[in-house]
Amino acid sequence: MESRRAMIRKYRYSHRSSSTISAGDVTTYLRTNPDFLVRHPDVIEHLTPPRLQRGDNVLDLQHHMVGRLQARIGQMRGQQQALVAAVKASLDGQNRVHVAALMVLDAQSFGRLIEIITVDLATLLDLDAVLLVVESGQGDLPACDGAGVRVVAAGSVDGWLGQRDVVITRNICGSPSVFKGSARLVRSEMLVRLRVNGETPPGMLALGSRQPDLSHQGLGTEPMCFLARTIERCIRSWLDLPT
Repeated sequence: MESRRAMIRKYRYSHRSSSTISAGDVTTYLRTNPDFLVRHPDVIEHLTPPRLQRGDNVLDLQHHMVGRLQARIGQMRGQQQALVAAVKASLDGQNRVHVAALMVLDAQSFGRLIEIITVDLATLLDLDAVLLVVESGQGDLPACDGAGVRVVAAGSVDGWLGQRDVVITRNICGSPSVFKGSARLVRSEMLVRLRVNGETPPGMLALGSRQPDLSHQGLGTEPMCFLARTIERCIRSWLDLPT
């Protein structure tokens, strides 16, 4: 059983304000709780290890190693915080893309669908420009003269995307051939291919941001491809086109 003296000492520690704790109190506590640093390893990075004096020409490697360990712990903590922030941004971006997909599905007319894509998505996804780009040619989509719709020459979409379905470009000056009057705002872009069906011309969704890297806004390629596939299906449905 715990001695009466130890019980009194514990009672005094538990009722003593932090402003009255002395170095002796800390020393006594650590001696009676030798596993304290094992249970609270984060405290180590705030401690200054003592230097061992072994002569003028002898280096204290232990002090050096502890210092490096503390620096490494601080670096890992910063990386952890950056990772958590990135995960939160990604989840937020996915949630906004899911809401955007529901808005597209809820459109009450084809004109309203185009308005949602070219106007509402910019606000919802925190972007500065969203355009529906369609190549000219037979089978042009209706309502292609709106402010958010860009009609381009045949072959332009493949020229921008190549064989890829998504292209992200960072630290750029927006191209007027894609973003028209909004190009001056664009510093990063995401271009997503749209394949409505074989009867309609190639198209793409052009997303522009004034931020140098729009991927930091949580807009990953997979969620945006999901949104593009949703838009394709809605266009086919409203125009009564085969898959």
